[in-house]
Amino acid sequence: MNPRIEKLEEKKLIGLNIKMSLADNKTGQLWSQFAPGIKEIHNRSSEDKISMQIYPTLYYEQFNPSNEFEKWATVEVKDFYNIPNGMKSFILQAGLYVVFDYKGSSTDNSIFQYIFSEWLPNSNYVVDDRPHFEVLGSMYNNNDPNSEEEIWIPIREK
Repeated sequence: MNPRIEKLEEKKLIGLNIKMSLADNKTGQLWSQFAPGIKEIHNRSSEDKISMQIYPTLYYEQFNPSNEFEKWATVEVKDFYNIPNGMKSFILQAGLYVVFDYKGSSTDNSIFQYIFSEWLPNSNYVVDDRPHFEVLGSMYNNNDPNSEEEIWIPIREK
């Protein structure tokens, strides 16, 4: 697997968020709440959907599947005019990311085990304290072994 290092430009996002943990995963609930409202967002800058996680500082150093984090279901927009009722805006700050092009089921966590236990420790980078996200494009199909997505992990040099 050959990831690429990218400098992300600031992104404006609109979506919904929820507190959850890996042990109490509410991703399906979040996306089923958000999906019907996507058609109300008229200023999208792409057709992609973005699944974003905001982890507390030291989340990985003190990892426990019961630790809570904030999960977002979003789309990228050109501006924040006309935010649909009940939705929120979020500015994803610019920064350095490692990007993995992943093909496989969203229920298979082996890619994350590889990233955090093999790729990162053997790289010149460490995880940065910024949002993590996945870009769910036209080739994404939830729970499908042929699904494709981009996994963006915030990094900084060691």
